[in-house]
Formats: sequence, C-alpha cells, structure tokens
Amino acid sequence: MTRRHALVKIGAAAPLAGAAATLAKELSAQEPPAAQGPDQTPRFGRSAPKRTMPLLCGYSQNLAKVPYPQLGEIAAQIGYEGLDLTVMIGGHVDPRITNVDLVRAFEAVRGAGVEVAMISTNITTPADPTCYPVLYLTGHSQVPLFRLGYWPYGTLPIQARMAQVRQELGQVLNVAQRCDISAMFPNRAGEFVGQSVWDSQEIMAGFDPRMVGFYFDPAEAVAEGGLGGWQTALRLALPRLKAISLQDFYWKKDGDDWKMQKCPLGEGMVDWGKFFSMVAAARFNGPISIHQEYNPQNAIGSMTRDLEFARTHVTKAWTTAQNDQKS
Repeated sequence: MTRRHALVKIGAAAPLAGAAATLAKELSAQEPPAAQGPDQTPRFGRSAPKRTMPLLCGYSQNLAKVPYPQLGEIAAQIGYEGLDLTVMIGGHVDPRITNVDLVRAFEAVRGAGVEVAMISTNITTPADPTCYPVLYLTGHSQVPLFRLGYWPYGTLPIQARMAQVRQELGQVLNVAQRCDISAMFPNRAGEFVGQSVWDSQEIMAGFDPRMVGFYFDPAEAVAEGGLGGWQTALRLALPRLKAISLQDFYWKKDGDDWKMQKCPLGEGMVDWGKFFSMVAAARFNGPISIHQEYNPQNAIGSMTRDLEFARTHVTKAWTTAQNDQKS
C-alpha cells in the first residue's frame, strides 16, 4: 500500500477527525467478532507469514531520539529483524497526524529491510478520534498487529470495571476487524486491567482468537505472580499469544516502598530458560519486542547486548523444541 493510495482510500472513507470518529462509533455498535470454531493455536496476526522461529524486534521507543526516516537504518545496523513502532503521543508517530507520518514511517523502515511487525498504541475506545485512521492505515499497510492501551481499574467494583472494559474491547475489535488488523492485550503490573492475566483472559473469552490475543511481558508477570504465578499466567496466555515484550527487573527499596527496577536482560528476576522453553514448546512463531526501559550509559551497546541475549535463548529453545517434536 503506497502513501498516496492510503491517503486516497482513507480520505474516501471519512475525513480524519470528526467523521472518522463517527464511523468508528458506527462500526463499534455492531456485534463484536465471536470466536469461530475450536482452533486456539497461537497466531500473531490474521494473515501471519509462516515462520519456524520468532521475529526479534526492537521497541522503537528505545530509539526515541532517532527520527523515523532513519529508524529502519539504525535498527538494521543494531541487528533487529523487525520493529514494534510506537504510534502514540510522544512516540515515533503522533496518532493525531497519521495521515502525514504513519505510512511514511512504514515505508522508511521497510526500505531499510526491516519488517514492521506491529505498532504499540494507547487505543482503548473507538471514541478516540485517532482509532479508525490509525487502524485503517496500519492494517491496510499489511502490518498485522496493534497493541492496545491500558485500562486502569479505577474505583469501580472489579466485575463492573471488567464488564466495561469488555464492552469497549468489543467495540474496538469491530473497528479492527474492518481494518484487517488484530489487537493485543498487554499485561502490566500495578492497578491495570490485565495485570494478572486471569482478568484479561475472562474479558477476551468469546472473542475470535484471530482478532485479539496477548502481548505478554514475562517481567510484568513475575512482578504480579511471584514464584509460580507467572508460569500459570503464561500457560493461560499461550493459546492466544500474539507477541512477546521482553524486559527484566529486580525489586529495589525506595524509601518505604519497593519498586520495579528495570535492568538488562539476564540481570533480573525472570527465569529466561524456563520462559523460553515454555513458549518454544507451544510453537510460537510471532514477534518478540525487546524493550529497554532502563538508562544505560551506552544505549546502542546495551540494545545490542539485549538482542544477542534474546537471540541466544531463542535459538537454543526453539532448536531444542523442534528436535523434541521430531523425536
């Protein structure tokens, strides 16, 4: 999909501000996509290419100071195979001006030989005027996945809040289905829906697994689940696993509080050998987004190190799993 074609198509569908939001609301009022059949095998998109191993991607916010015209070139030099492109205020593409920047960003990254595997957004409702144009341009540019935003629990009773989030998710999925793109629900430690995976699993139940699944972060799962809870969370997520977010952490005392201190991969509390062996055994072949939410002295060097750490573990785990499946 070229930039000119994208702009003509979305311009014909609806003007980007008011009418796009109106169209998104009309789509969201229709029946949400229901699950179709018993197939619950992992997918990372509605039209995912056949791969035998995951695609190792950089989270574009790691390179926040690099403008998107140079983003693909720098990512390729580091060694990333793909990118998880941030489309949010403060990210690489401002969602309020997607008609100018989004397709250009896709073209620039792909022009450097790097795949745009997914985008990360703050979308949680079709009432967001950026929802329809972002999803339309992304899906019709053959980017298969977008990460949803975060829903705080707030002060409502838990079941009432979960019902509210389920309704909003169904409305967003109606828009996504017509934009040919799949949604990913992130797990985030703290007062967010999806923190434990049990809650988001219940919310997603009944929706087509081709249309919505997990963007699973083992560090966030360890923070919430402790010794064994993260494994249960991962087992719940695996049938709907679409993408993985990689980061590591340890607990650090800050005054009277304990806080998550993000750190390089392998220096924190995540059991990477166990994690990757479980994911490889499930034959996951989707994208892995490597985050860098700590402040190293040498940012590029640290990204290279984290990438090589991930590549080593992925190669070992997937090779072992493939050999086990043959025997």
